[in-house]
Amino acid sequence: MRLFVYSPLSPAARQHLQSQLPAEVIPTYSHDLPAEQRTAAFQEAQVLLGNPPPTWFAAPLPNLRFWQIDSSGFERYQGVHLRIPVANMGDFFAWPCAETMVAGLLALYRHLPELAVLQTEKKWVGGAFVRNRAQLLRGRRVVILGAGAIGRAVRQQLSGFECAVQLLARTNPQAQLHSKEDLKAALPETDIVVNCLPGSAEGFFSADLVAAMRPGSIYASVGRGNTTDEPALIAALQANRLGGAVLDVTATEPIPTDNPLWALPNVLLTQHTGGGQPFEDEGKVDVLLRNLTLLRSGQPLENLVELNRGY
Repeated sequence: MRLFVYSPLSPAARQHLQSQLPAEVIPTYSHDLPAEQRTAAFQEAQVLLGNPPPTWFAAPLPNLRFWQIDSSGFERYQGVHLRIPVANMGDFFAWPCAETMVAGLLALYRHLPELAVLQTEKKWVGGAFVRNRAQLLRGRRVVILGAGAIGRAVRQQLSGFECAVQLLARTNPQAQLHSKEDLKAALPETDIVVNCLPGSAEGFFSADLVAAMRPGSIYASVGRGNTTDEPALIAALQANRLGGAVLDVTATEPIPTDNPLWALPNVLLTQHTGGGQPFEDEGKVDVLLRNLTLLRSGQPLENLVELNRGY
């Protein structure tokens, strides 16, 4: 069995993969091959790990039996049509992404970015400058967009702060809100919105929803940047109508140097690092290995997705 590894695994993760692979599985690493040889090796593979360019799927792939995507999101593959099982990383990134959102919210409420700047400047300004403006995350009214693994992890972590949390999802029975109309009605009484939507929900948090947010509320996003009307969000932040934003994802990444988000003092940019965790590459390998074992034994695979639906 030929395994094509498109993911740029660390040396330690490669060693981990090699030590765990069955003898009959032969890996080929895309980044070890000259560019002109990569697509040919890909077309010979029976198992794929990673996220190659969508154009690579234009040609027939008669040998491919299983594709393990190495991310949670895969919206750029919605136009790819395969008659094989495809899986993503499931909840692998959920807890670290949720921690990033909670950490960002705490940082804004407790004015940690300001204090960090003062530390670099070696300025002690006294308690009145920050202390009297500090707010609490405890007891906040929160709406989480999406009831997937990341959204549920955010809800679980916020429960420790006694937050009143509502989930938005079209059909999930765990959700309290099921439509844009439900959300728009809830926003004037909401302190925090956390966007965990996949990229297939393009433009969902539109300008009218930004306008419906309660003055002083905070917007956080860890799903995909294309789900937010970014110009409308920037305008609301520049006008100080919103209390701030925690953005792990943005419409364009890296953010262009002239984007106002860089300079807004009430914005915390975490630069798409939300899913980071110790031994991340090794964890991705473990997800592949579990599914490879299931595939070889004819058992149901974990974290199967439908490319055309985006989840």
